[in-house]
Amino acid sequence: MDVLSIARDALDLGPICDACLGRCVADRSRGLTNHDRGNALRVVVSMVDDEPLEVVGEPCWVCEGLTDRYDALAEQAVEAIGDIEFRTYQVGTRVSRFVEENDILLREEIRGDADAGEPIKSEVNREVGKRLGAMTDTRVEFGRPDVLVLLDMEADEIDVTVNSAFVYGRYRKLERGIPQTRWPCYECDGSGQSNGETCPGCDGSGYRYDRSVEQLIAPVIQEAMGGESATFHGAGREDVDARMLGRGRPFVVEVDEPRRRMVDTSELVDRIAEYADGAVEVNELALANYQMVEHVKELDASKTYEAHVSFDRPVGRPALIDAIERLAGRTIKQQTPTRVSHRRADLLRERTVHEIDLVEATETHAIISVHGEGGLYIKELMHGDEGRTDPSLAGLLGIGVTVDALDVVSVEADGEQAFDDDELLVGN
Repeated sequence: MDVLSIARDALDLGPICDACLGRCVADRSRGLTNHDRGNALRVVVSMVDDEPLEVVGEPCWVCEGLTDRYDALAEQAVEAIGDIEFRTYQVGTRVSRFVEENDILLREEIRGDADAGEPIKSEVNREVGKRLGAMTDTRVEFGRPDVLVLLDMEADEIDVTVNSAFVYGRYRKLERGIPQTRWPCYECDGSGQSNGETCPGCDGSGYRYDRSVEQLIAPVIQEAMGGESATFHGAGREDVDARMLGRGRPFVVEVDEPRRRMVDTSELVDRIAEYADGAVEVNELALANYQMVEHVKELDASKTYEAHVSFDRPVGRPALIDAIERLAGRTIKQQTPTRVSHRRADLLRERTVHEIDLVEATETHAIISVHGEGGLYIKELMHGDEGRTDPSLAGLLGIGVTVDALDVVSVEADGEQAFDDDELLVGN
C-alpha cells in the first residue's frame, strides 16, 4: 500500500491533524517530523487528486488537539521541575484511554496493524522532550536520567521524579572507636527506650556509638546537594577499633532527591574535614553515576594492615621471623571469628596471605605488615581465635598473641580493574 493511499484513507476517516496523519507513515520515511510529514502528504494528495487543500477546522478526532500542545507542555514541565538542577532527562507520557484507543484504531484501520507507524505516546515523548532539552540546555538520557518527567494527560498532571545523585571518594579514619555506619544499640534495638525508660546501654541515643564514618560524611554531602536523605556505601569495612590510613577506603554516598548535583567536590573535602573535626577526612571526591555503588560494593579488594601485637612471653627474633615466613603465601582456614559469631553465620572460609613482613620487634612486642586477600581476618591470623584460624602466628609460635592495635594502610582492587574507573564518574 503506497503512502498516498494511506493518506487518502486517513483523511477520509474524519478531521485529522498533520502530526497524526504523518504518524501513520512514520515508518516509511526519515528526517521529517510527523507534522511536516503529514502536511506534505496533505498537499500532495490535494495536488494529485486535483482537489482543494483540506484545512482542518475541527479538533483532530485522534488526538483531540494534544499534538498542538507540545510547546505548552514543555513549558509546564520546566515549571514542574522548578529549581532542581539536572543535566539529563527523560519524558514519559500517559495519554487518556480515549486518545489511546483512537490512536490504535487509526493505525488498525489505515495500515491493518496497530503497531504500524508510530504510537502517539512515542511522538509526545520525543517532541516535548526536544523542547524541554532546548529550554533547559540539557540532554535526553534513556538509561537513568537525572529527572524523569511524566506527562499524565488523563489526570492533567505533570509528575517529576528526581533520581539519586552519587559522590565517590575515599575516607581515612584517623581515630579508633568509630564504626563505618550507624550502629543501633542491641539493648533497645535502636529505639532509645528499654522497659519504658531511657536505655542504659545507649543513654537514649539508640546507637552504640555517638559517631560513625557515615554520620561524619553523608550529612555534609546531603546538605550540599539539598537532598531528602543520604545512604553510605563502603567497599568493605574495617573494625571499629581499627584506623583506616593510606589513601583511604573507597565509598559512595547516595543522595535521594537532590536539588543540586554539580557541587564543588574540593569544597566538600574541606567542609567534611571541618565537620569531622579530625576524626575522619576524605580525598579523591568525584561526582559519580549509579553504577559506582555496585562497583564499590562488589569489587573484590585486597587490604594491607599493620598489626601491633604483644606476646605472652619473650620471643626471639629468629623464631618470630621464621613463623612469619611460614605464613607468607599460605591459604588460611578461618572459622567465623568468635567476636562476630553472634551476627554472622558460622562458616569456614579460606583466604590467602599474599605478603607478610616484620616491621619492627622487641622480645615482647612487634609490628607486622600483612597484605591479605579480601575477607581475611587479621586479628585472628595473629592470635588464632582458640584454633578457629589455622595456621596462625600464635599457633606457629606456640604462645599467646594479643592484638593491641590494628591499622588498615591500603585498600586496593585485585586484578586490573581499579576502583577509580573514569567511566563511572560524571563528566567522563
